[in-house]
Amino acid sequence: MTTVASVNVTMPSDRDIAITRLFDAPRSLVYDCYTKPDLLRRWMTPDGWDFARCDNDLRIGGAFHWQWRNPSGQTLGMRGVYQEIARPERIARTETFDSDPAATETLGTLVLSEQDGKTNVTMTVRFPSTKARDGALQCGMTKGIAASQSKLDTLLAEIGRVQDNAA
Repeated sequence: MTTVASVNVTMPSDRDIAITRLFDAPRSLVYDCYTKPDLLRRWMTPDGWDFARCDNDLRIGGAFHWQWRNPSGQTLGMRGVYQEIARPERIARTETFDSDPAATETLGTLVLSEQDGKTNVTMTVRFPSTKARDGALQCGMTKGIAASQSKLDTLLAEIGRVQDNAA
């Protein structure tokens, strides 16, 4: 399994960032990689960081809290509450970073669609203002997501090889 297309970043409104990528893997597997802590830990990490905490109560009203740690002990965390779950096609959740408790909450929506065994993933983040959206872009949000999704490619390929060998 390999990436069929690179990350595509758009701004569909003055408050939204949409990131789209096509994966050469079935939708149910990609969904699992976005929702199961044992799989999240294997790909959703900034370079040079490890998952220190991966709490994920995947139900409407359930909370998640993810925290990463770098070798010098610095931490970065994100938390929120699941608003909508439709397995394996859609997840919506609030999101805020631990580093700025006064930061305004965003709404992240993940939509997965499958065609011919490949999965198109669109992640849309709605910010409270254009200024907040532009600040996230300037901080390298999309670069970090692209790097993590590259790790997801590797994980999907690894799982695909294991499944092929088991068959």
